[in-house]
Amino acid sequence: MAKILIAGGGVGGLAAALATARHGHRVTVLERWDFTELGAGIQLGPNAFHALDRLGVGDAVRERAVFIDELRFMDGTTDRRVQSMPLTGAYRARFRNPYAVVHRTCLFAPLLEACRTHPAITLRANSRVLRYEQDAGSATAVLDTGERVTGDALIGADGIRSTVRAQLLGDGEPRVSGHTIYRSVIPMERVPEELRWNTVTLWAGPKWHFVHYPIGGGEFLNLAATRDDGATEAVAGVPAARDRVLGEFPDLGEVARRLLELGEDWKSWVLCDRDPADTWTDGRVALLGDAAHPMLQYAAQGACQALEDAVALGDLLDGPADDVVQRLEKYAAVRIERTAKTQLVAREMGRQLYHPAGEAAQERNAMLAAMTAEDLYDTVQWLHGERDFGTGVAR
Repeated sequence: MAKILIAGGGVGGLAAALATARHGHRVTVLERWDFTELGAGIQLGPNAFHALDRLGVGDAVRERAVFIDELRFMDGTTDRRVQSMPLTGAYRARFRNPYAVVHRTCLFAPLLEACRTHPAITLRANSRVLRYEQDAGSATAVLDTGERVTGDALIGADGIRSTVRAQLLGDGEPRVSGHTIYRSVIPMERVPEELRWNTVTLWAGPKWHFVHYPIGGGEFLNLAATRDDGATEAVAGVPAARDRVLGEFPDLGEVARRLLELGEDWKSWVLCDRDPADTWTDGRVALLGDAAHPMLQYAAQGACQALEDAVALGDLLDGPADDVVQRLEKYAAVRIERTAKTQLVAREMGRQLYHPAGEAAQERNAMLAAMTAEDLYDTVQWLHGERDFGTGVAR
């Protein structure tokens, strides 16, 4: 049995704590703030639910989730439906799990509760990891208070601006994508009944797109509108005036505009990611989730890949403490290629699917419209159909 330290108590960090504790290790999670999760809606593919089931919280997340009927792709300037991917019978039969949307807290809360009740997991709030040290037999997290916490391994799950990554890789600040996203969550009772669709709907336009879907058990509508505006400064959660948001999408069609106009209390973020990393480990230290592979939201896989990482880590740390270094190297080796591909695909989806204009948009529409449901399922098979997460342990 090993003592595992985890820097970061978000979705990835808590999932990693559960995964490693369920394999017999003692775990301490060091979270810089309190154990809370901010944000709005996120999408969970079948691969995420398979990971959640492995962690023992799948049913708890399902109780809070909205199982949608289809992913719907619309031409945002004409209101014309271009394509949709059904997510019910044939999809669930093929991928053996549903596709759902949740408020981020509805994913975070079951993970947090499971960690709080697990006897081998210790949760420490207000414990910010500044750096790490290690020797042949241990890894030490050095906190901003000067306290030193020592274990057999340290997992950096401390987000896109990870201090663990900064020391391990020294690759500077995240890459600013130049895309600004505006988010709002509104009560579903404010949405006209004819627009209360049980879908994830994406309206694509020239250098912008608009996505909406129900969350909170269907009680709320999540709105997210993104503009390819060349933003150069990373900002997070900055309030945005309603008039400003509406003015950023002048070409939006009539139906989509009705929905956008419902938004209130908008906040803005400038999206960031990083290039894929060649290594995630330094001896007894390894990266996980956004610390390892931050990605743009266009493939809807950020949380899904963090959950996969956690399960893979648990499987590959299933053994004695004396070979932790080799096991962490194996974990990185089985995860790097898949997550790197997902990072790059997410970028390309933003460029080729979400934001084209003119002739390129017409070609995209024609390409998508020609695809059958089976074609669409084949396209996402590599993402949604994953079950062993590279470890060979498919359950």
